[in-house]
Amino acid sequence: MSVLFLPEVQQYFQELETLLFEMEYFSFEEFAVRYVQELILDIRDTLPLRPSKKAPPYFKRYGKDLYYAVFRKNKTTQWYVFYNHYWNDGEVHLLVCYISNNHIVSQHL
Repeated sequence: MSVLFLPEVQQYFQELETLLFEMEYFSFEEFAVRYVQELILDIRDTLPLRPSKKAPPYFKRYGKDLYYAVFRKNKTTQWYVFYNHYWNDGEVHLLVCYISNNHIVSQHL
């Protein structure tokens, strides 16, 4: 089983590194980069193992038949990863279509 990311999600991760540093969530840019890298690795390594739920209708703008899983990174921030299941040659692939955090989308879940 593999975890893949849409180009829009990959772009979001790059922008997130800059945003976290510029908004002073991290004092040093390398800490922001490390935070995002660890988030990506956590998603790649554990998404297939995590409990997931069917995404509410609000999120259909990001894809059809989405599921989501929660990744808690600290006491105040949870990341919601929205993805689809795809089958290719008998193997399941998870395609991450959207990612956001509780500060932005929790009211829709």
